[in-house]
Amino acid sequence: MATFVYIAFDAKSRRIRGAIEGDSNRQVRQQLRDKGLIPIEVHASRKETTESSPLSFNFLRTGRINAQDRVLITRQLSTLIASGLPLEEALQAVAQQSEKQYLTTLLMSIRSKVLEGHSLASSLSDYPNSFSQMYQSTVASGEKSGFLDKVLENLADYSERQYEARRNVEMALLYPIILTGLAFLLVGLLMVYVVPDMVGMLTDMDRDLPLATQILITLSETIRDFWWLVLGILGLTVLAIKWSLKRPNIRLAWDRQKLNLPFFTGISRSSNSARYANTLSILTSSGIPLVEAMKIASEVISNVWLKRKLVDATQRVSEGSSLRAALESAKHFPPMLLHMVASGEKSGQLDTMLDKVSKYQQAEVERTVTTLVRLFEPMMLIVMGGIVMFIVMAVLVPIMNMNQLI
Repeated sequence: MATFVYIAFDAKSRRIRGAIEGDSNRQVRQQLRDKGLIPIEVHASRKETTESSPLSFNFLRTGRINAQDRVLITRQLSTLIASGLPLEEALQAVAQQSEKQYLTTLLMSIRSKVLEGHSLASSLSDYPNSFSQMYQSTVASGEKSGFLDKVLENLADYSERQYEARRNVEMALLYPIILTGLAFLLVGLLMVYVVPDMVGMLTDMDRDLPLATQILITLSETIRDFWWLVLGILGLTVLAIKWSLKRPNIRLAWDRQKLNLPFFTGISRSSNSARYANTLSILTSSGIPLVEAMKIASEVISNVWLKRKLVDATQRVSEGSSLRAALESAKHFPPMLLHMVASGEKSGQLDTMLDKVSKYQQAEVERTVTTLVRLFEPMMLIVMGGIVMFIVMAVLVPIMNMNQLI
């Protein structure tokens, strides 16, 4: 039995979109007619292509479900399975509960594979953009151990922490980004519309203008006459940087340098350490062997150089080394994490210690970002004040010189 997505009209001529299971297109159309609907479009949901349907434009644009949806789905499945509901019924209930059509289609497609005899983890593997390797492996371990409900609850907690951590950092950066954009916009408008009128009378004087005034006039004329060229250069610069960072060698060199640059070092190390420790904690607590958990957890690391170091660390653990010694050999993990890992290995509570240190490292990232943001605000005011003072002095100095001659 496959999942079909459809568009139909109801008795009040309202357009309805949905998903339904059936053996064929013809049978599904008959089911819709039996419900009093007039089918307009019916087609089978294909693996990883539910986004190709007009029913799911948001899914097409992103290629994955967002973090909030994934947390909600995981939490609901955990609750329903813990209450004794069979997996296929739990999937159907969550699909019916969802108000987003692309989520309903996705869940019904997963349910169809489960009904065909596939495991939940295998069914999720058809949607790698929506469910990561870590997510799939954790679900697989839950199915094997018989504690799928608890594993899903842990996954929901993990996903929620990751989402909250990312959102906190993004919200902290939002204000300075907006402030910077508005500052440059106001300066640009000032240079194009206000400064030309102010210095117009100065250019008519048959006198040598101060250097600051000449620079101001040149900048104003350049921005006014060649603003499109300035924007083009800025745009090309951004594209060139993005293109360069996609080159493996350049990206590797840049990521290696980030681990040694001031400001970047603390944020990069702490954020990657928190992500790695958090992922490793959820995997080991779900019963996944440490070596396999390390391989999966390394995929969440955004720094390519550190990820390469973790490959060597995983190899060391597979050869019998302790996790603490293996991570220390990578040389880019904070001492706090190494000490907590060593303590967890000695006490037999590695997953608990990893969870604690991940929370500490994430809090450290947020504190660092918050501090930098607070420092940025007065620095931005100083820069803007300097620009405004330069403009004022460039206009007033020749006027004052002219008054002295009179």
